[in-house]
Amino acid sequence: MEYGKIDRVLGLYTKLMGGYSISKSDEADTYGVNERTIQRDIDDIRDFLESSGNHTGFVNSIVYDRFEKKYHLEEIYHLKLTNGEILAICKILLDSRAFVKEDMIEMLNTLISCCVPKKNQKLVMQLIKNEEFHYVELQHKTRFIDTLWNLGEAISKCRFVEISYKRTKDKKTVKRKLKPVAIMFSEYYFYLTAFIDDESVRKDFDVINDSFPTIYRIDRIKSLNVLSESFHIPYSSRFEEGEFRKRIQFMYGGKLQKVRFKFCGNDVEPILDRLPTAKIVDKDDEGYIITAEVFGEGIYMWVRRQGELIKDFEVL
Repeated sequence: MEYGKIDRVLGLYTKLMGGYSISKSDEADTYGVNERTIQRDIDDIRDFLESSGNHTGFVNSIVYDRFEKKYHLEEIYHLKLTNGEILAICKILLDSRAFVKEDMIEMLNTLISCCVPKKNQKLVMQLIKNEEFHYVELQHKTRFIDTLWNLGEAISKCRFVEISYKRTKDKKTVKRKLKPVAIMFSEYYFYLTAFIDDESVRKDFDVINDSFPTIYRIDRIKSLNVLSESFHIPYSSRFEEGEFRKRIQFMYGGKLQKVRFKFCGNDVEPILDRLPTAKIVDKDDEGYIITAEVFGEGIYMWVRRQGELIKDFEVL
């Protein structure tokens, strides 16, 4: 049977995409051509894969196995983000205002240069240029990216940390020995959630039960020392970051409580989005009856912000 170039190339491409290995000699016999022709076909497929990677972000490579003397397809990695994805990430980063301007611009430039096909980089830069130029740093003006990473490593390895921390209420700097369990981000700031190791310190807190961690704004950590000493939390007692995150508002510490209130607005969706544990238990002509589980005192601040939209608030 005679095969044209298109038939050969599509046949080879289909085999490679199907996970099969191909031999030049076997394919030459199959298609009635010499091995040099098969090699050119493989080179054409390589060129196509490299070109398509610039559009799809998936970089596939044809690799030669010297032991088997065959070629196979190997997906290296997901190289690029789509234009929409990178634009969304850049916009979210800028709106977060989480970093000093120098760090923010450096991260944006790295993201765009590494994750956007070269031909689209200029357009993405133009779309964020105005926001980048008018970017306003937060008042603390602290560079904390290295601290963030060191805390992440300490959490991963279950290492105690010692911190010097500037408190909000009296601006006093205190020292704490902590069991770090999670890093969270909420409304402009990164936070460390951790358990206080010192019993003499914990006795002065409103909540001393081990199941409730304390919360520290990372930009207020003035010094950090990751200790070689490790701690162990049994799997059954591990800190459920996702569950904790659902129940905490504005990153104010405190105990777990169940609340109930009436929402009198027209659109209840923002309330359910703001309180992930919220449930609508009833509805009348005036509004929705909602219950939710929340940690800490932040829920009271949020309720006051809602004004007359929230009525009959109570702790169950």
